[in-house]
Amino acid sequence: MSIELPQRDPGAAYRRKVASQRRLGANRQCTECGESRSEALIREKNRVICHECKRKERGMKTKDNHHPFGKANNPATIPVPVNDHRAALNVAQQDWLKKTLENPDRSPLLAAAASVRGFIDTILYLVKAGLHWIAGMLEKADAFLVEKFGSKWWVGTPLEQYAPEQVN
Repeated sequence: MSIELPQRDPGAAYRRKVASQRRLGANRQCTECGESRSEALIREKNRVICHECKRKERGMKTKDNHHPFGKANNPATIPVPVNDHRAALNVAQQDWLKKTLENPDRSPLLAAAASVRGFIDTILYLVKAGLHWIAGMLEKADAFLVEKFGSKWWVGTPLEQYAPEQVN
């Protein structure tokens, strides 16, 4: 299952992605950690490295302060890993209307729209980064327990109380 919002302008998103990939060459990834999202990568003379590894080399912090609602709309920030900031959250904001993100006239309605968009983008990021993997792990654990102890492995254990009730 993919957790993605429909893109406002798929053509523009595609052009940004292609330009980012073209800058690096085909099938590039960080030579240090394997990061492969093109938006998180830097091409140097002899290598491709991600922003996080580059900062580690220089003894710099590896988190950025992300403005989830757009800097022009709200000064609030949240700390996020630099690669996720560049390859996930900033990419999501690039799909917003430019006027909403930049809000040059300080419109309260555009600030409210940015708050909604930023909240949605941030929640989806947190779901993917912090929760989505758990479903897969639980499914693998269940398959392991079924193989080891049978199809009703939870019966007689403290987990039995969490079994769904039988629907007739």
